[in-house]
Amino acid sequence: MQETDIRPVFDLARKVRESVGRVIVGKTSTVELLLVALLCEGHVLIEDVPGIGKTTLAKALARSLNLTFKRVQCTPDLLPADITGTMVFNQAAGAFEFYPGPVFTQVLLADEVNRATPRTQSALLEAMEERQVSVEGEVRPLPRPFVVLATQNPVELEGTFPLPEAQLDRFLLKLSLGYPDLEEERQILRRFRTADPLRELTPVAGVDEIMAAQRLVREVHVSAAVEDYLLAVVRETRRHPAIELGASPRAALALYRTAQALAAVSGRDYVIPDDIKRLAGPVLAHRLITKPQARLKGRSVAEIVDEVLAAVPVPVEA
Repeated sequence: MQETDIRPVFDLARKVRESVGRVIVGKTSTVELLLVALLCEGHVLIEDVPGIGKTTLAKALARSLNLTFKRVQCTPDLLPADITGTMVFNQAAGAFEFYPGPVFTQVLLADEVNRATPRTQSALLEAMEERQVSVEGEVRPLPRPFVVLATQNPVELEGTFPLPEAQLDRFLLKLSLGYPDLEEERQILRRFRTADPLRELTPVAGVDEIMAAQRLVREVHVSAAVEDYLLAVVRETRRHPAIELGASPRAALALYRTAQALAAVSGRDYVIPDDIKRLAGPVLAHRLITKPQARLKGRSVAEIVDEVLAAVPVPVEA
């Protein structure tokens, strides 16, 4: 096995965790997974109730990495052109000019994405997949790196358009922040009592470092035994009695790449089974369709993923 020097990735992850930690209390694991998604050039769906700090987290991540940030509040009357941009006639020049939409940024927060109509959702997801938009027959590439952090409220469902399974599959990870514990919430009150620490945040890295780190994580070693374990976990989702539709080959590739990135940000140039186990929920759960009987019994997808992991033997070192 040829060793890969992943110290730049590890150092980048450490600096980002420390920087975001000056604003966001706790949630170190979530910050790490967001960085994993960025290193894999993937997008993240965050499902949680309002007021948890999703927007603040996205802004803190963008500012720490010196990336441009824009936010779109998704509503039923939001049009695809409101995201991608449109052609506007310039009377002075006597010609049409392109006015770029908010998707032309590096970190895009699509707030309450399930409130947008399917047509608008489709326009956003096309930009996510192709990393370009087509307006009036002209293709315009999006800036790199490019990551979409989409949020949806799991409680208030009136007036929403839930993302179909095929579109959910386009998100690399699905995360949930959750409520802070007592001491974390006390720290939040004291930290934001007199000022907003987000305004004092300064970049700790830049685009060049991110792009270099994205190249390095692809070199992280995955042994044959760990690769077999990953594939066994994916194939077990297709055999589990409570799952109607198991993980796709795209899901297997997503698990592979995120495991490489997680190993790198953890300071290793090789993937271990624990990387697979930690990422199985965020990578696979939102891609699985459970059977009606399982839903009627109130079984959560997270519980079923745990059962899948328990059913697959973990490889050990010889």
